[in-house]
Amino acid sequence: MSPRVFENATAVIGGTPVLELTRMRELLGGTVYLKLEMMNPGGSKKDRPALRMVRDAKLKPGTPVVELTSGNTGTGLAIVCGALGLPFTAVMSAGNSRERSVMMQALGATVELVPQAPSSRPGRVSGADLLLVEARVKQLAAALGAWVPDQFRNPANVLSHQEGTGPELWEAVGGKIDAFCDFVGSAGSFVGIARVLRPKGVRCYAIEPSGAQVLAGHSVTNPQHPIQGGGYAFRPPLWEEGLADGYLTTDGDEAARWCRELARREGLYAGYSTGANLAGASRLLREGRAKAVACLANDSGMKYHSTDLWG
Repeated sequence: MSPRVFENATAVIGGTPVLELTRMRELLGGTVYLKLEMMNPGGSKKDRPALRMVRDAKLKPGTPVVELTSGNTGTGLAIVCGALGLPFTAVMSAGNSRERSVMMQALGATVELVPQAPSSRPGRVSGADLLLVEARVKQLAAALGAWVPDQFRNPANVLSHQEGTGPELWEAVGGKIDAFCDFVGSAGSFVGIARVLRPKGVRCYAIEPSGAQVLAGHSVTNPQHPIQGGGYAFRPPLWEEGLADGYLTTDGDEAARWCRELARREGLYAGYSTGANLAGASRLLREGRAKAVACLANDSGMKYHSTDLWG
């Protein structure tokens, strides 16, 4: 088949490859299939919901768009809005890595950073920080007359993975997996993919950071952690409890170790939440709860140079 030529960057969102981590099999404790969402044009899985949310909204050219983001959805929206002629403003906590705001600005977005809550630590975005960002989004949207995608409540977030990521993953691995695990942020990828895999007999496990295991029903004892993009110590509105066969935990140090092993052994340069996914997959394998696990490489390690991950 001849290589295809595409019209713009939105056309190459999705269709990401799946890699079996053969060089890490012994370290992981078994077979893991990693879907490389980091190979989307914006460098993360969030390009998918960004595209689906905007398309479903059927906006007129020139309509302002404002969204709360930890950086990845904002990057996806910057790409999509740029291609469709929609001015985009990303509102992000100052606790997120600097690379994310630089990338969004380079892609044509206006970026507004909201100072963290007094109790928060730089580089560790909490639920309290997100509440401040959400309040600013509402103010800006009213002032600009903007449309807000609202990724934490928009069903298109889930549908992008239910109709895209999930079927692609299943087609690639077929009946070779018996478990899927995912670090939960907005819950879009977990819910969307679990809707596809559970009816096929695949058990699905949600991953949360230690001390912020809200979905598992525990009290929050440590809302501060370095795994950006999730683990915000609240139950996302899109969450569907009936899709979870169980819950797993990890912490920033463990996630970072898996990221570094992935880079050294498999040549994949990924971010914290990918390491969290590998930590969960290894736990399932070593505890005998699965024989082959699938998970996502959520984003690129290039977005974390200002954090402790690669320091």
